[in-house]
Amino acid sequence: MSSESKNRAQRSGGNPMGLFERYLTVWVFLCIIAGIALGHLFPAVFHAVGRLELERINLPVAVLVWLMIVPMLLKVDLRALKGVTKHWRGVTVTLFVNWAVKPFSMALLGWLFIGYLFRPWLPAAQIDSYIAGLILLAAAPCTAMVFVWSHLSRGEPHFTLSQVALNDAIMVFAFAPVVGLLLGLSAITVPWGTLLLSVGLYVIAPLLAASLWRAWMLRSEHGYLRLERMLKALHPLSLGALLATLVLLFGFQGEQIIGQPLIIALLAVPILIQVLFNSGLAYLLNRAVRSPHCVAGPSALIGASNFFELAVATAIALFGFESGATLATVVGVLIEVPVMLFAVEVVNRSRAWYERREGVVPYETCCPETIHIHTGR
Repeated sequence: MSSESKNRAQRSGGNPMGLFERYLTVWVFLCIIAGIALGHLFPAVFHAVGRLELERINLPVAVLVWLMIVPMLLKVDLRALKGVTKHWRGVTVTLFVNWAVKPFSMALLGWLFIGYLFRPWLPAAQIDSYIAGLILLAAAPCTAMVFVWSHLSRGEPHFTLSQVALNDAIMVFAFAPVVGLLLGLSAITVPWGTLLLSVGLYVIAPLLAASLWRAWMLRSEHGYLRLERMLKALHPLSLGALLATLVLLFGFQGEQIIGQPLIIALLAVPILIQVLFNSGLAYLLNRAVRSPHCVAGPSALIGASNFFELAVATAIALFGFESGATLATVVGVLIEVPVMLFAVEVVNRSRAWYERREGVVPYETCCPETIHIHTGR
């Protein structure tokens, strides 16, 4: 394939947010309204969907989650793992925040705010379930939107790709133990069989399927253009699956939300604090170890964002559609985009201050304009 075609295909992973992504919070609110209305008008339909389960895994939701996740994972080149040592400081900081800080800080914030400070305003029977949902939300780092955040912060794309590939590989082994540990500390009985099945169904299987599909497409002539066209074709399907999942969720949760709208605001507080804390921590740690700004930016954003698709699916599998855990994970969708856009703005505006630290490589040296994210080379 020509170098021009290959470069055009490689750039597809770095495009800024489209109309849907930019106003994701608006679409989520519209899904809330639609779900509540449909759930009120057709309750029998939603209950019939809820009963379509196999080993506590809801089959319609499983299909929708696959439609969401697989197109995202097609962007990830696992061969990029060989490049993780190039920016080892940023990789170390991100791994530390993602796996040693974020799940535990969220659990602490959940216990503090939901379990103690906000307890009088929340239904007592759902307190533990809300905390469990917050833990699920923070236990897996984001995969798809990270590429958008990296592009908007003018991040080093090879670092972003290799970090996402490494996080996905770690998630296969670490998600279930981290969730099991923190749910156990919350005195919540962990259904290990369902949790492990969820990891297999929502992490291992789609990652394997996407990797094989990607490799098959790239083996053909004009492989990168073919990949680009496939990603563009699947993009509306993936977004539609996300919206359909939200409509289902709020169809089940609608009555609770109408009766107690304060719950949404209270659940948003620990999520908001967690995102700001972890992004700030990763950014400052990168400056302390003198990572280039084009690595520190995506590192901070990867360290803060959540794989909410996985969290929602796992919450449904473990606790059910109508649980507080599922509602807590959906609240994460509501605030993810606006808060992360704020973090991007802070990262971009503080670049001059960041690079005043002695030993930090200037942006122009770290991130030349000719590199792209799809190949990992």
